[in-house]
Amino acid sequence: MNVIIIEDEKPAARRLSRLLAELGVEVSTMLHSVEESILWFNENEHPDLIFLDIQLSDGLSFEIFEVIEIKSAIIFTTAYDEYALQAFKLNSIDYLLKPIDDDELEAAVKKYKNLKPKVEKLALDFDDIKKLLVNPLEREYKKRFTARVGQHLKIINADEVECFYSENKGTYAATLDGRNYLLDVTLENLENELEPKTFFRVSRKFYVNINHIKDIVSYTNSRLQIKVNTYKEQEIIVSREKVKDFKLWLE
Repeated sequence: MNVIIIEDEKPAARRLSRLLAELGVEVSTMLHSVEESILWFNENEHPDLIFLDIQLSDGLSFEIFEVIEIKSAIIFTTAYDEYALQAFKLNSIDYLLKPIDDDELEAAVKKYKNLKPKVEKLALDFDDIKKLLVNPLEREYKKRFTARVGQHLKIINADEVECFYSENKGTYAATLDGRNYLLDVTLENLENELEPKTFFRVSRKFYVNINHIKDIVSYTNSRLQIKVNTYKEQEIIVSREKVKDFKLWLE
């Protein structure tokens, strides 16, 4: 996948490039102005995807489209939402407000990948077939987890966990007694192990237990902040693209 960034603020461009690299997306070129972009598009093959800031140092990025016919997919990045309608009239697939949220960026990249034509056939392995055959009403979800504490194994009941979270490539269970236990599992693995009526993945970093939510408050960029009974090490934020599903889940 050929990806470029057009952003006049070089630190912001470098941060976006770093975030994309963490998602396995390598950026081939970074451009910083309308004029530079027009020259580049005239001399190079157009990329698959452009991350495009709207307000550049020498004008609005929309001016590029007045000169060059660009067929690349575009994800707009901007500190303002006043240009959203104009952006979606172009080849836009998403519109991210700065500062760019990690989870929203990941969702935008997934959205682009899902929109790409898929020529390869999808093959189900045996585990996938088994999952399709299981009646969700009859399914047994994990009730207990184990964590190593020194030379001992600690048994953690799922209903005692306020939230599961990832930090420094590890997955932790935060429990009612204020302890955080390192588990030998990933958040992705937990998706098929947790009771969906009780646990919801609110972001790339957190699963929360509905029985231990103490408060839900409005947060920036149309997101929500969750407060549980004892865990306070990090803010638990419902990413913007999950807010609607989260509200439905609460009901």
